[in-house]
Amino acid sequence: MDMQLYGLKAWWDEVDESTAWQNRIYYSLAGAYALIAAVALIQLIRIEFRVPEYGWTTQKVFHLLNFLVNGVRAMVFVFRHDVQYLKPRILQSFVLDLPGLLFFTTYTLLVLFWAEIYHQARSLPTENLRPTFLIINAIIYVVQIIIWLILWWKPFTVLESFSRIFFAGVSFIAAIGFLLYGGRLFLMLRRFPIESKGRRKKLREVGCVTAICFICFTIRSIIMAWSAFDKKVDLDVLDHPILNAINYLLVEIAPSALVLYILRKLPPKRLSNQYHPIR
Repeated sequence: MDMQLYGLKAWWDEVDESTAWQNRIYYSLAGAYALIAAVALIQLIRIEFRVPEYGWTTQKVFHLLNFLVNGVRAMVFVFRHDVQYLKPRILQSFVLDLPGLLFFTTYTLLVLFWAEIYHQARSLPTENLRPTFLIINAIIYVVQIIIWLILWWKPFTVLESFSRIFFAGVSFIAAIGFLLYGGRLFLMLRRFPIESKGRRKKLREVGCVTAICFICFTIRSIIMAWSAFDKKVDLDVLDHPILNAINYLLVEIAPSALVLYILRKLPPKRLSNQYHPIR
C-alpha cells in the first residue's frame, strides 16, 4: 500500500512539473468549457426562435450567462501560460477570479426564479426578491473590486488569503440559497396531487438541480477556504494541473453540463405564469 501511494505521489509530481502534461490538461479543460458554452448558446438561440416575443426572460438570461462564463473560462485555459505572467499581478487575479463571480450570479439566478415561484404559490410578496438578488450581487462585486484595487496598490499576503475566504463565503451563501429555496419548492411540489400534470417531472428537475448546485458550491467553498491556508492546494498556479482539473470538473464543468441537460426543455409557445420576462 505504501509503495502504491508513493508511486501515485511520484506520478502526480511528475505531471505537475511537466509542461506537456500541463498543456494537455489545460487544453482539455478549455475544450470542455467551449463545448458547454456552445450548448448554452445553441439553447439560447432555440429559445429565442421559440418565443421571440417575450424579450429577455429568466431562462434566456441564464443561458446567456452560461455562455459567457464558460466562454471566458475556455479562453483563460487556452492562454493559461500567458495569464500566469500577466503584469501587474492584479490582471492575473481579475482574469482568474471574475468567471467565478459570474458563475455565482448565473446559478443564483435559478435561486431567484425558484424563490419567485415559491412566493407566488404561497401568496407571499415577491417585490423584494429581485432587488435583494441585485443588492447581494452588487455588494459581492464591489467588495471583490475593492480587494483587487488594494492588491494593485500594494500586494498583501493576508489580503490574498482573505480574498479566497471571501470566495468561500460567497460559494457557501449560494449553497445555502439552493438548499433553502430549492428544498422549499421541492417540498411544496411533493404536496401536490399525484395526478397533477408534470408534477413528477418538475419534482425530479428541482430535486436534481438543487442537489447538484448545493454539492458543487459546497465543494467550491471548502476548496477555496482550504487554499487560503495551504499553498499546496493553490489553484492560481501553473504547476497544479491535476488539482485544477479535479476542481473545475467538480465545481463548474460537470454541474453546468448536468444542469443544462436537465433544463433543456424549451418553453411553451403561449405565455404561462412560470415563464415571464425579466424587468
